[in-house]
Amino acid sequence: MSQRLAFVAVLFGAILWGTTGTAQTFMPQTVHPLAVGASRLTVGGFTLLIVMLILRKIDFRNWPWKATLLSALAMAIFQYCFFTSIRLTGIAIGTVVAIGSAPMFSGLIEWLVLKHRPTKVWLTATSLAIVGCVLLFSNKEGLVVNPVGVTLSLCAGLLFAFYTLFNKEVLEKADTIPSVAVIFSLSAVMLMPFLFIFETEGLLTFPGISTTIYLGIAATSVAYILFSTGLRLIPSSSAVTLSLAEPLTAAILSVIVVGERLDIISWSGIALLLGGILVLTLSGRKQKAAIN
Repeated sequence: MSQRLAFVAVLFGAILWGTTGTAQTFMPQTVHPLAVGASRLTVGGFTLLIVMLILRKIDFRNWPWKATLLSALAMAIFQYCFFTSIRLTGIAIGTVVAIGSAPMFSGLIEWLVLKHRPTKVWLTATSLAIVGCVLLFSNKEGLVVNPVGVTLSLCAGLLFAFYTLFNKEVLEKADTIPSVAVIFSLSAVMLMPFLFIFETEGLLTFPGISTTIYLGIAATSVAYILFSTGLRLIPSSSAVTLSLAEPLTAAILSVIVVGERLDIISWSGIALLLGGILVLTLSGRKQKAAIN
């Protein structure tokens, strides 16, 4: 795979993530959001794991367990922080702070820990995308700026950045699909207790089951396979910046499917988000940091 195709793979993975919010509108409202997160990881992770075990594609003897456990833990805690922040401070603020802060955390981690200085292209693309993200949700009414919720959103952004970094380490020693299968299966095990703690009434109805299958297979397994495939060839900071396609997709689907309306400021935000993503995706440059 060329580096440009790697950017495209990560982008399409983020687009699939962006369908999550719209898909959840078909889920019975009695199901707690955190229970939805736990069930999607359970379906997505264990489905892949069973297939990989049947095909004997996983060699546990030489598996990078330390990085895998750190990736799984980061993803599991991310689910808790993100969904709890959404409940406390609302979808708009929670999403913008969590997804918008992740590229900054990722760039800082690469700079401080890996000693990879941010490139001008990454700085430009990230700046455009973050400003666009803020503008995109600026017309939402009834926003609740809950300090605890905002703090949890920031924690979610930091955890996603760490997940990307640890996942990249796993991908250096294991194939993409087995890596996603093992990481998400472990994350699912960590989150399973929430299925017994939070409300799950309606989860086993047809809308609940069909939505969970879509979220688990398409918005989790396939999305993270694409993300991880591209992550092999590009820096984690660039991959996290491309993940800002998630709120962009969510906003567009909210207009087309749910029937929400966006004002001119939000459409300007969409334009800036697209600009940032295109700058990064079409740059066509070699990034030595990605393979060092």
